[in-house]
Amino acid sequence: MLEDLVSQAFWIGLLKIIGVNVILSGDNAVVIALAARSLPPHQQKKAVFWGAGAAVVLRIILTIFAAALLALPWLKLVGSLLLFWIGTKLLIPEDGDDDIKASDQLLAAIKTILIADLVMSLDNVIAVAAAAGGHMGLLIIGLAISIPLVIFGATLLIKLMERFPVIITLGAGLIGWVAGEMLVADHALAGWLTSLGVAYRDDKPYVAGYSLELIAAAAGFILVIALGKWLARRNAPDMADAPK
Repeated sequence: MLEDLVSQAFWIGLLKIIGVNVILSGDNAVVIALAARSLPPHQQKKAVFWGAGAAVVLRIILTIFAAALLALPWLKLVGSLLLFWIGTKLLIPEDGDDDIKASDQLLAAIKTILIADLVMSLDNVIAVAAAAGGHMGLLIIGLAISIPLVIFGATLLIKLMERFPVIITLGAGLIGWVAGEMLVADHALAGWLTSLGVAYRDDKPYVAGYSLELIAAAAGFILVIALGKWLARRNAPDMADAPK
């Protein structure tokens, strides 16, 4: 292990893992910030810390089984439906019921972070595993170092969301984008999509020469925002009539 620590290959690999994880964790930081934004300030820090920490542990576990997981049919389809639900739910304001314990809200926020990160990391772990080159110690160290960077990104986003609420809408739309992209990438749908005229190039679906993943991603972005806003407006009268 000590020989690894002083080798050039180790440090190059470590920098690659940190770089890949930070780049690919942008959407995860958005989820963490969205889930924690409605908590009291002292609980926001706990949600961000525990959410980011547990998410990295999940990513390590996922990376170990990455190839087998991504080969499972219907996994991306189910994951995309979960993301559609999470993105829409994050646009609906909390009802502010005083009977709900703060600890329950904190646990709910952490649960949302973990579910979303689990689903959104399915593709990302392949890049992280490739950067690690099969070195498990390198993988764990690199992802652990990435935790404070993800925490910083999520904390910064929470502050920006307070100042610019439109970021909340764009963040939820981003989750919808990832969900739409993931939906049509599931190989279980390949036969059905091919029968509809979809062609595959380099294992990517295309329709009339255009990327079906991009089309589905844009549709997912619009769908989550439209549905979330509609549900928020529908729930607004109920929240206004609720006893103070």
